[in-house]
Amino acid sequence: MKNVLILLAQGFEAYEGAAFTDVLGWADAFGNERIRTVAAGLHREVTCAFGLKVRTDALLGELDLDPFDALAIPGGFGRAGFYRDAFSEEFLGAITRFHERRKPVASVCVASLSLGKSGILKGRPATTYLLEERKKEQLARMGALLQEREIVVDGHLITSSAPGNAVDVAFLLLGMLTSEENAARVRSLMGMAGPA
Repeated sequence: MKNVLILLAQGFEAYEGAAFTDVLGWADAFGNERIRTVAAGLHREVTCAFGLKVRTDALLGELDLDPFDALAIPGGFGRAGFYRDAFSEEFLGAITRFHERRKPVASVCVASLSLGKSGILKGRPATTYLLEERKKEQLARMGALLQEREIVVDGHLITSSAPGNAVDVAFLLLGMLTSEENAARVRSLMGMAGPA
């Protein structure tokens, strides 16, 4: 059994979060290893970027992070409050903890800025939302080696450039947790084409 923590900030994008829950849920049901996801945040209820309300499974501060095998972080919108949570001491501390233990950390779109803010991307290749110069400059100022690529995998760290990459990021995370063969099988069962 693998345990994945999905970290939800206020203002996160529902589609990006759903990519993790759906891919990992299919893998749990039809893959070669059980996978349990726990959605946690700083609030019992989180409002997504476009108004959908989601109830978290747990508050981040209540969890023992040691049993978790990986961390997944969907991105979101600043105007919806994303960075208040995503740049908080609790969020950054969780990211650092997974990184120190070399456990997979997967981020979608601007969630890479949380990784950057935590300090774990210093001197490492990474990407973020590429259609906004300010986001790219912000990531570079945090010490990351900005890559103009859709997805960057550097060891156990995954960063990506847009919501449209969320499903591919989820499958990459699944491959790290189990195997590439298992990820390919689940992708096939879901009727999803492989990355371009």
